[in-house]
Amino acid sequence: MNTYNRKNISFVKGKGVYLWDTDNNKYLDALCGLAVTSLGHSDPDIADTIAKQSKMLIHTSNAFMIKQQEQLGERLCKLSGMKSAFFCNSGAEAVEASIKIARKYGNDKKINNPKIIVMENSFHGRTMAALSATGGEKAHAGFYPLLDGLLRVPYNDMEAIKKLSEKHNDIVAILLEPIQGEGGIVIPDKNYLSELRNICDKFKWLLMIDEVQSGFCRTGKWFGFQHSKIIPDVISVAKALGNGVPIGACLASNAAAEVLVPGSHGSTFGGNFLSTSVGLAVLDIMRKKNLCKNARDIGLYLESELKKKLSHFKIIKEIRCKGLMIGIELRINCMHLVQDALKRKLVINVTKENTIRMLPPLIINRSQVDVITATLQKIIGSIKYE
Repeated sequence: MNTYNRKNISFVKGKGVYLWDTDNNKYLDALCGLAVTSLGHSDPDIADTIAKQSKMLIHTSNAFMIKQQEQLGERLCKLSGMKSAFFCNSGAEAVEASIKIARKYGNDKKINNPKIIVMENSFHGRTMAALSATGGEKAHAGFYPLLDGLLRVPYNDMEAIKKLSEKHNDIVAILLEPIQGEGGIVIPDKNYLSELRNICDKFKWLLMIDEVQSGFCRTGKWFGFQHSKIIPDVISVAKALGNGVPIGACLASNAAAEVLVPGSHGSTFGGNFLSTSVGLAVLDIMRKKNLCKNARDIGLYLESELKKKLSHFKIIKEIRCKGLMIGIELRINCMHLVQDALKRKLVINVTKENTIRMLPPLIINRSQVDVITATLQKIIGSIKYE
C-alpha cells in the first residue's frame, strides 16, 4: 500500500553507525531507524543471540511459561521502579495497553466514561487509540470518529491541567511523552513532570509516560522521566529494547499494576523467546558499554558543536538537545534537507516540516559527531535566507 514516502535508496548492510547502499556508498546513520538501533547496526552479540535462540525455540504463545520473558520483565521493572510488565510488539501496542489500563482503572472505580488528559503536538502511534491520543490534525485526518474520552491540553502547561481538574470529576489519567520526539524534540520545564506527579497523587489519577522514543539511555538516563526523579504509574517502551527486533512493553506500578487480569488483554507474539532474549542482551550491552554516560557526554559535545557551528545562521530558530535526542528548528520548511544530507552520505530526519531530528546510535563518538556537524553546517549554510 502507498503508505510511505520512501527515499530512492536501498541499504543492504550496516555496521556500527554506518550503512551501505546497493552501490556500496557508505552513510553515517544519525537516525538509527528512528531511535531503534541504538547499539548500532549488526551488533555481533545481538546477532549471536538471535542465531542461538532461533535454533532452539522462537514461539509457543503466552499459554505457557517463558523464562526469558519473566527475566526481562523483572529487569525492566528494576530499572524503572515498576511492579509488573506486559509484553507486546511495538510502541503503539504498548500505548494501547496503557490506555486500556486507564479505561479499566476508571471503570473499576465506577466512573462513567473515564477521561484521559493527552497533549497537543504529541505522538503515540498509529493504531486507533494511540492515534486518537496523538495531538495533530494531520495525523487524525481521514480517521474520524476518534476514540472519545480524551481531553487535550498544550504540552508543558500546568495551568491548563489545573483548569480541567476543576471542570471534570471523571479524569483518571494523564498520558504524555517526557520529551516530545515527533513533535520536534520539545523539552518541558524542569519541574513539569514533578508537578504532574503531584496533581495525579492529589486526584488519584494515573501518570502514564510514553518512553518509546526517549527510553533506554537515549536522554542520558535509562528513561527520560528519571531526570525528574519521579515514579510514574505506567510506562510504554519499545524501539531500542529490541535493536531492530520487534518488541514493546507496558510497565505498571501501584494500583495500575493490578488492573489487567487474565482475559482483559493479551498478545499472540508479545514477549516470545526470540524478542525477550534479544531484549535481555540489549540491556546487558547498554550496561556493559555504559551507554547512558556516553549519551550524556557525547550529547553535550554534539550540542556544543551544533551551537558553535550553526547558531550564527539567521535561519536557525532553536537548537534543542537532551542526551542524544536532537532537534534543530529552522524558520522555514526544510523537508528537502533530508535529501541534501543523503547526497552528502548522512542520514537524518525532518519532523514538523521545520525541525531536523537526529537520534544517532548511542555508540557514536566525537569524530563521528564532527562529521555530522560539519555536514549540517554545509547544507544549512547553503540555504539562502533573509
